[in-house]
Amino acid sequence: MLELRPCCENCDVDLPPDSASALICTFECTFCRDCAQGVLQNVCPNCGGGLTDRPVRPQAMLLRNPASTLRIVKPLVGERAARHAALVKQYCAIAPHRR
Repeated sequence: MLELRPCCENCDVDLPPDSASALICTFECTFCRDCAQGVLQNVCPNCGGGLTDRPVRPQAMLLRNPASTLRIVKPLVGERAARHAALVKQYCAIAPHRR
């Protein structure tokens, strides 16, 4: 089951469970649309995968299966930014489903 993480991993903006601005990779790394499309260039800094819209869990299901409250924030600075730049160079011209 998806964790539905509460914030963007890069900029720490809140992403509530019903947010249409949340994008995820296949490992559930979570980013806001602005970071995903801008800074990250649709390349997950953790795995190199593409980012896609995070599904919205129906309200009734949130009662039984609540969203995560654990904030994971790892902004792209320093060495992390350099590693991501290498991933972008390697993957940005390759469609996510072909990486």
